[in-house]
Amino acid sequence: MDFEIPQHLQDYLQELDDFIAREIKPLEEGDDNIRFFDHRREHARTDWDNDGIPREEWEELLATVRRKADAAGHFRYPFPKEYGGREGSNLDMAVIREHLARKGLGLHNDLQNESSIVGNNVGLLLMLEFGNDAQKTQWSEGLASGEVMLAFGITEADHGSDMTHMDTVAEKRGNKWVINGGKSWNTGVHKAEFDLIFARTSGKAGDGDGITAFFVPTSSKGFKIEEMLWTFNMPSDHGRISLTDVEVDEDAVFGGVGRGLHIVQHFFNENRIRQAASSLGAAAYCIEEAVKYAKVRKPFGRPLASNQGIQFPLVKLHTQAELVRALLYKTAWAMDKYGALSVSEQVSMLNYASNKLCCEAADQAMQVHGGMGYSRHKPFEHIYRHHRRYRITEGAEEIQMRRIGGYLFGFMDRDAPKGVRVG
Repeated sequence: MDFEIPQHLQDYLQELDDFIAREIKPLEEGDDNIRFFDHRREHARTDWDNDGIPREEWEELLATVRRKADAAGHFRYPFPKEYGGREGSNLDMAVIREHLARKGLGLHNDLQNESSIVGNNVGLLLMLEFGNDAQKTQWSEGLASGEVMLAFGITEADHGSDMTHMDTVAEKRGNKWVINGGKSWNTGVHKAEFDLIFARTSGKAGDGDGITAFFVPTSSKGFKIEEMLWTFNMPSDHGRISLTDVEVDEDAVFGGVGRGLHIVQHFFNENRIRQAASSLGAAAYCIEEAVKYAKVRKPFGRPLASNQGIQFPLVKLHTQAELVRALLYKTAWAMDKYGALSVSEQVSMLNYASNKLCCEAADQAMQVHGGMGYSRHKPFEHIYRHHRRYRITEGAEEIQMRRIGGYLFGFMDRDAPKGVRVG
């Protein structure tokens, strides 16, 4: 076994660091753009009088970063060469996302908006995997550049993590599909031209088959944003929408009739492992900052670091981070070698462990920093509030534990790749 990060990836991390120092940091520090990252960040980002959505100037700044990163050849890194990418692997992306999140808050990588100089554009990856030729022609370049926004209509208010019991239905009438229902947590729907809506087209509640994905224009008659859902961490671009007799053509079907659940599973595994990498990076940042502060803060004439009550919680978190990192790299490697669906158990382990670790690390960093840690003059409360979301979204941690338990106790079949020990 070779646990060394490949040389090409080490070189690329340095290339990213140089780009950040040369192009991104000056932009972040100019024109008072630092207001989006210092103690004013929540107010600077949030349009409180417009449903709490992101302010236009904040989203335009993120778009400027995206265009700079794209021009420099970074934004499309994980994509195929024919779409301007560098064929970046899942292992590459795991290492990169951890590296960028470990730098703390900044324009280089703002996780609240899933904005990064190296794009995590799962929409394009899904398009390349499941789209037909016409859809790829229509969508691929816009998704690759980040200029096209696609919302995802998966979750429903009454069913949460249980997608198989969704109430949204689509019925074929002549040459049209007619969709009725509603979705919650449609991220980015305030700007998106299309919402990828998942609806039952056959079968009964609880069936895995019979769910279909549709590209639905948000301008469609009967498509309505009912409200933007305010959250623990603002601004919020998560909308609750309703669909009333919304008509779409046959070419709106994505990935085949009745194949929607397969698309979601593919999407979740790739996105969950990348989110776990970001949570690990943010956790490492919190641990490192707490350690540095404990060395220089001297209440009662002694550094905080000399107290075991300070050392031991950070030792525990540091150890957990190392364990998560080992599983992250191994799982990303296996995903590259054997496919996204071959490591579902490990992805659930990572999603559960990494997101919880990040919240615990941010909480401990707040505690070590005392009153300033609790204030918005330090980034830890922001990190906590944002990453607390990932213990719920894309499958709550209880769902992840349930999946792990299913594999562990034999209620679900393990499909472990050859040579990868899972239990």
